[in-house]
Amino acid sequence: MKFDRKAVWSMARGWLAAILVVGCAAASAPAGAASFQPLEIVTRSGVQVFSVEMATTEEEKQSGLMYRKELADGKGMLFDFKPEQEVSMWMKNTYVSLDMIFIRADGRILRIAENTEPRSTKIISSQGPARAVLEVVAGTAQKYGIRPGDRVGHPLFGTK
Repeated sequence: MKFDRKAVWSMARGWLAAILVVGCAAASAPAGAASFQPLEIVTRSGVQVFSVEMATTEEEKQSGLMYRKELADGKGMLFDFKPEQEVSMWMKNTYVSLDMIFIRADGRILRIAENTEPRSTKIISSQGPARAVLEVVAGTAQKYGIRPGDRVGHPLFGTK
C-alpha cells in the first residue's frame, strides 16, 4: 500500500488544528458550576440581590469555589444539600476569603461564618440542619447587615 505523504500531513494538520480549537475553548471556559440565578436576601435595611452559581451535583459541591483567585461583590455560589442536614465545609483549596451563609429549608439564615481563612483545613460547620450554603466574598454579611433569621428568596426554598 502506498501513502501520499503530502496528503497525510495535510490531514494531520487539519486534525491537530481542530483539537487545538476544542482544547482552547475548553480551557477558557469558567471552572465550577455553570448556571447563574438571582437570589435575594431580605435584611432589616432592605433587599440585597446576588447572582449565584448553583452547585447541585456532587462534583460541583466538592469543587465549589476552589482555585478561584477572585469573587466579585454581588456574586456567589449556592450549594444545595437537599435534604436538610448538618453541613461541614473547609477552605483547603480556596484562595478567596468567604462569608459562608448556612440556610435552613424554610429559607431562613441559620448561621454565618464570616471572613473564613483561605487555604485552611479547619472545619466550618452549619451548627444545625441546613438545606443550603451561600458562599459570598468575605465582608458581605457585615456590609449589607445580613444576619441569622433573615429570609433568602430563591426557588430552592420555595420562594422567588
